Amino acid sequence: MQPETGIRVEGLAYAIGPRPVLGPISLHLPGPRVGIVGRNGSGKSTLARLLAGLIQPGEGQIRIEGVDTWQDRRAAIATVGILFQNPEHQIIFPTVLEEMVFGLRQQGRSKAEARQIALDTLVTFGKSHWQDANTDALSQGQKHLLCLMAVMAMRPRWLILDEPFAGLDIPTRMQLVRHLDGCGARIVHITHDPRDLQDYDQLFWLDRGQIRATGGLELLEDFTAQMIRDGGQDDLAQLAG
Repeated sequence: MQPETGIRVEGLAYAIGPRPVLGPISLHLPGPRVGIVGRNGSGKSTLARLLAGLIQPGEGQIRIEGVDTWQDRRAAIATVGILFQNPEHQIIFPTVLEEMVFGLRQQGRSKAEARQIALDTLVTFGKSHWQDANTDALSQGQKHLLCLMAVMAMRPRWLILDEPFAGLDIPTRMQLVRHLDGCGARIVHITHDPRDLQDYDQLFWLDRGQIRATGGLELLEDFTAQMIRDGGQDDLAQLAG
């Protein structure tokens, strides 16, 4: 039997109390680069956290490379990593090296092995001089890069990006894109900004918790046109996602 590949989402749904947030949706994402676009409030961040196994599906199942990311957390952290919109929600340790070692220890690595892998990763990214840096002293862009390095040190096969460029200036954004392009992982990039997905050929439009459309670059054109129409409305109540 051939091993499962890619991401398979079957009958996935999630609600907060009586309010449905997402789904039910079913998807097959073979990669290597998948883009998901949607306006604020469409369920994007919820989908990102579900894919990474950080929250339990209300219904359905997610399997990434055959791994149920909620049921098998040890296998999940070796299979999929996530970058949040706000690195403050991801960084928990006072120094760069401690932050990078933490995830590796969660994978079951020894202290010595985790430290060496973290140091090697810093060298790969050209940031070996960061190892003792205080994470609070890093700029926003540097914190995003630290989160990427910490995730990539664990060598995930998939990387989930949840609005990773929000609030970044153009040079920082360009630098992070270069690092992401060379990271070696398959990518699911979830964003409200169609400009982030111009190089992606497998695209999905998430709208009010449902997949509204799938396609290529023409999907981004349709999404942009719809957002412009919505923005032209006078009633701000209609803009609530």
